[in-house]
Amino acid sequence: MITIGIVDDHSLIISGLAHMLGDLPDYPILFTANNGKQLMLELERQQPSVLLLDIELPDINGIELCSDVLKKYPELPIVALTNHDEVVYVKKMMRSGAKGYLLKGTDKQNLLNAINAVYAGEQFLDRQVEQAILQQTLSGRRTSVVVKLTKRENEILALIANEYSNQEIADKLFLSVRTVESHRHSLNQKLNIKNSAGLVKEAYLRGLI
Repeated sequence: MITIGIVDDHSLIISGLAHMLGDLPDYPILFTANNGKQLMLELERQQPSVLLLDIELPDINGIELCSDVLKKYPELPIVALTNHDEVVYVKKMMRSGAKGYLLKGTDKQNLLNAINAVYAGEQFLDRQVEQAILQQTLSGRRTSVVVKLTKRENEILALIANEYSNQEIADKLFLSVRTVESHRHSLNQKLNIKNSAGLVKEAYLRGLI
């Protein structure tokens, strides 16, 4: 018997998963949670065999939550359940310790394949996600080009990724706002990016964050 925990803030998603598993007595749903706080309370009482975890939650990012959960329950297999098929999200989630990555809208057999794989200690990627990773690998993107950043640029890049503003970065690193802006411009130039969103995404793809 493989017990399942589900974390998603959309009742329709939970209902859909419950419907898929409803006629399978070997895959009972142990609990459902709508946010990170509720999940942690549930886990204090009982741990499922496999946890299905949404990336976008109202109180915490699912990537951060995945890391937090595994600090307390390192043996818990986690499958990301999301609408995001971008490679950057896959990498971030797997680096946080997730064993599987599954797209919402999946069919019943694919869901079972993911659950069974991670329960057995294997990794599982949705086929659509595998295709996206393969395309990126074969396309010869800029990610193959080595970019050297200074120590200060690495510090600022990490803070940008954590959504710090220029003023907050300046305060934290004891710099002027103008100096921070100069470093941001340098990062944009080195990675050939025009805005912060693109900068963070490209940095993740290159493994700089």
